[in-house]
Amino acid sequence: MTEPENAQDTGRRRLLKAALPLAVTATLLDATPSRAASPGPTAKVSAPRGRDRIDVHCHLIPDFYRQSLAEHDITEIGGVPVPAWSPALAVDFMNRYGIEAQVVSVSEPGITYLDTAAERLDMAQRLNTYMSRELVHGSTYRQGRFGGFAVLPLGRTVTVKDVGDAVVEARRAVRELGLDGVGLFSSYGGTYLGDPVFEPLLRELDDLRAMVFIHPVTPTTYPDLGLPPFLYEFTFDTTRALVNMLYKGVYERHARIRWLAAHAGGTLPYISYRTSLLAPAPALAQQLGASRAADSSPYFRSLFYDTALSPAPQAMKSVRELAGTEHILFATDWPFSSPLFPGAGDPAPQLDETFSSNERLAVERSNALAQFPALAARIGARTG
Repeated sequence: MTEPENAQDTGRRRLLKAALPLAVTATLLDATPSRAASPGPTAKVSAPRGRDRIDVHCHLIPDFYRQSLAEHDITEIGGVPVPAWSPALAVDFMNRYGIEAQVVSVSEPGITYLDTAAERLDMAQRLNTYMSRELVHGSTYRQGRFGGFAVLPLGRTVTVKDVGDAVVEARRAVRELGLDGVGLFSSYGGTYLGDPVFEPLLRELDDLRAMVFIHPVTPTTYPDLGLPPFLYEFTFDTTRALVNMLYKGVYERHARIRWLAAHAGGTLPYISYRTSLLAPAPALAQQLGASRAADSSPYFRSLFYDTALSPAPQAMKSVRELAGTEHILFATDWPFSSPLFPGAGDPAPQLDETFSSNERLAVERSNALAQFPALAARIGARTG
């Protein structure tokens, strides 16, 4: 538990929240104009592109869900205000930044704030049905612009009842509603995905051969540095989830699940060697001085990682070294990242510092289409 804030701490926190969008926008508008005007001889400049990007990490906040959050006094997520969202705003954003389609999901707190299993199931069904009918298989002007990760009726305390409901809803969302995968949080009230309570759900997701998107949450306890937890705590909780599943045998038992880790896998790529040292293959490779291909768990190498809030080379080169370009998918984290996108154009120019033009096209389009064949079919795209 953290100590109560004094007036000075509260004032500083409010100032940080108010200043964050302005600071981000100012940075973008001011970002080294001399370099932008005259790139050096080794700089890469992306050729103009049309609307071809696939954004695999962005969020929806329909009005009925926003109202429910407000009724439970939830006005901030990850330490920042709940942003504006509508299908029209999403399409406008995509059009401005050359994005053909978004695969949307529900961010923290999901439906964990609801008190009863019945309430959680009802809200999960409403959200998934909305995703399917209004977005994924929606009206003409939205056709082909959206995919969706199902939200499951899991609470802060994970119960057998919730997991049973989640099994049924996952099956309904994928097989009946035609959603493109399932979204899970890194943890639920401090219970991570390798816990045995989740095993029936993981078996169902394996049977579905599902793409499962892991999105972080604010941990139940953490040191309060007076900053929004999305800045760093989100990345740490993603890392905890991925490492927990390795040592609980989740990847081995459920090999048909494809896992997509948000925000470049948190800190995992950077510490994948260290966090693999208790696993058999990397430990043996270390003792034998084997090739660096074995210096991280092969399960970590088989995960997929998105670029949301992580397009800079410090993150992307580490992910690429771990998993290869084919396991990296483009993402924006919109609308929570709205201050980063005040205009139009290239949404992630930093990717040029890691990838060639052809590799960028794979990261921003073809890798996603290969993993989301139903979405590829809806937009009439080739995947081979």
